[in-house]
Amino acid sequence: MARAIHTETTIDAPPATVWEVLADTGAYDGWNPFIRRLRGELRAGARLRVRLEPPGGRAMTFRPRVLRAEPGRELRWRGRLLVPGLVDGEHHILLQPLPGGRTRVVHDEHFRGLLVPAMGGAGARAAAGFRAMNDALRREAESRVRRERAAPAPPGEGRVAARSRPAAG
Repeated sequence: MARAIHTETTIDAPPATVWEVLADTGAYDGWNPFIRRLRGELRAGARLRVRLEPPGGRAMTFRPRVLRAEPGRELRWRGRLLVPGLVDGEHHILLQPLPGGRTRVVHDEHFRGLLVPAMGGAGARAAAGFRAMNDALRREAESRVRRERAAPAPPGEGRVAARSRPAAG
């Protein structure tokens, strides 16, 4: 039996900025209402430690393996409940560049296994968690873009200094 969650959002920030937010795993507890903690290296083959807090559900910690981590483009991992075949989930975040420096985020998970039919309301709570994470990711990435735009340019970059002209005499 299989089940899937599929969500999408558009963020007014380039994929590199969205990836910076996703890759800053130590800051998740400050912005991410769904994945409250993520520890480990975002590289293929690495084992992560992930703590999920689904809305209206019980928090859980699991140790998925990273399948793909392509900066600015894609993060994919596979986690399991206890042993392979009970509930296996493949979590996927894809960043697609859009015109105007924006990003489409495709965020989904595919579940397979013997206990998937018994997941009941857990799937709906997980989907709500995905949507909450997408909204928070959008706010955080767009906030970073606003801060970057508001920051003064370093000396010698960006702005041209006004030159004084000698007085006509």
